[in-house]
Amino acid sequence: MVLILKAVENIPLIQKGDDLAELVCENTEISDNDIVVIASTVVSKMIGLTFYEKDMIPTFEAKRIAQLNGKSPEFVQAVLDESTGVLTETPFMLVRNKNGHICINAGIDGSNVGGEKLLKLPQNPDKYAAEIGKNIEEKTGKKISVIITDTNGRAFKNGQTNVAVGLYNIKPIKKWIGEKDLYGKVLEISEEAVADEIAGAANLIMGEGCYGCPIVIVSGLDFYTAEKTSIGEMYRDEKDDLIVQSLLSAKEKKEKKDDIKVRIYRDGEAIDVNCFFDEKDNMYKEMSFYKFEGVNFED
Repeated sequence: MVLILKAVENIPLIQKGDDLAELVCENTEISDNDIVVIASTVVSKMIGLTFYEKDMIPTFEAKRIAQLNGKSPEFVQAVLDESTGVLTETPFMLVRNKNGHICINAGIDGSNVGGEKLLKLPQNPDKYAAEIGKNIEEKTGKKISVIITDTNGRAFKNGQTNVAVGLYNIKPIKKWIGEKDLYGKVLEISEEAVADEIAGAANLIMGEGCYGCPIVIVSGLDFYTAEKTSIGEMYRDEKDDLIVQSLLSAKEKKEKKDDIKVRIYRDGEAIDVNCFFDEKDNMYKEMSFYKFEGVNFED
């Protein structure tokens, strides 16, 4: 087997409305079973998912979390808007994006965008992988697969790698269950995350920062399928994910400890306010509309 990874050269800075499929076909040769690996950054630019942090209007919750992790309330609000659940609030926000992907800051990033703009992840990467893939197939007459990727950190190890966040015409998992090993033992649990492996390999060609090769063609593999596939097949059910359950349990215990209701008196009127414990200042604080104010009371 020979594995070939080839960057698609001469891709311009992508703007909203650009045709990625056309750019691929104009700048490289496509063969049957090729896998087109595309950085989510250019997909998000193509569909216009840039925004300005200053345009966000932070809620009380965003201000509370911002006080804990040092991010601006506006940035925290943007993360919350793109999330269906928060696993950690500090020292960074680890959340489940609306597309199902668990990542830091909901994948919102300001690199390779320009100016003060920020960029969101697509909410349905499979949809855009299919649209781009079908357009390439129509233009070339070839059977191809598409993987949309994003850079992700990893539990227990330093460093980031590319992972799959959307796909078309490729199964994300290769199941070895039922196959035999070198000694004839039947495999019972082996499942290979081939979409992530391909995404990681492609990132060696894509690079980071100003390297600037957002599309890579992977040839030599036979993972094409005409069956309907989804990146959701990779995501472990929350109730079966020990790391997620541990993070949620720790967060819940902290919230039970931190969140209290305090009766204070303002202008002679009794008011019940929700307070949280700020570990930085070692005191309970109340959220006002514009800022946090310390609340003095006896335990």
